[in-house]
Amino acid sequence: MTTQQLLEQIHIKKSFLCIGLDVDLNKIPKHLLQTEDPIFEFNKAIIDATHHLCVSYKPNTAFYEAYGLKGWKALQKTINYLNEKHPEIFTIADAKRGDIGNTSTMYAKAFFEDLAFDSVTVAPYMGKDSVEPFLAFKNKHTIMLALTSNQGAFDFQTKTVDGKELYKQVLETSKSWVNAENLMYVVGATKAEYFADIRKIVPNSFLLVPGVGAQGGNLQDVCTYGMNDNVGLLINSSRGIIYASTNEDFAQAAAAKAKDLQQQMEVILNSK
Repeated sequence: MTTQQLLEQIHIKKSFLCIGLDVDLNKIPKHLLQTEDPIFEFNKAIIDATHHLCVSYKPNTAFYEAYGLKGWKALQKTINYLNEKHPEIFTIADAKRGDIGNTSTMYAKAFFEDLAFDSVTVAPYMGKDSVEPFLAFKNKHTIMLALTSNQGAFDFQTKTVDGKELYKQVLETSKSWVNAENLMYVVGATKAEYFADIRKIVPNSFLLVPGVGAQGGNLQDVCTYGMNDNVGLLINSSRGIIYASTNEDFAQAAAAKAKDLQQQMEVILNSK
């Protein structure tokens, strides 16, 4: 999927919502545990109830890898279902990969070719030769960690090195990499006050923003400081949507939470 196609979906749906499919078998409705594939059945129900309200889904691969082969098969079934039923949806493999060049190439093949995701999250700590193999894939996007929403982000990301915060150096350096136009960036919603500075460095890039909802991020603040002329934001909510109910009405409850966010986004888009 191209950035332009993603932008078209944002305007069609009046939404820049990304729903995180982070499936924990201890949290899903108990009746699903009796099915052959509880993880996929949960995802399918959430997708069926919310696909018209969001432009993206983001499975965190750890929540699938934790269940071994069954979990990986559920992930494959989920992405296949999305690609077959809703090819207009932008899919994100939240895998946070990043290794030496030949290893990164194999990670990229796994998520872009075998599983056919539109994008994958990566960690930039090992530098350009660990990220550029992901950037080499046409019409695929690499979403690089820039400034995350966890407390530990302050351990390194905001430290000043040679007079400039490290996350700013990472952003600036990444712009020089081959196929950097395929980069997007992860910026946590709980760091809303940083968005203005980030936009000075990457004014036109899409930002994937976790942390709205359960983690306390404020949608309006993020949009005030982070939105650009082409929207440029994917706001992710995971737990706040998919675990809105643990009863048999879980999908309808998830849709209600997604609808609330989508309506807020529609107001913001209409005011631009």
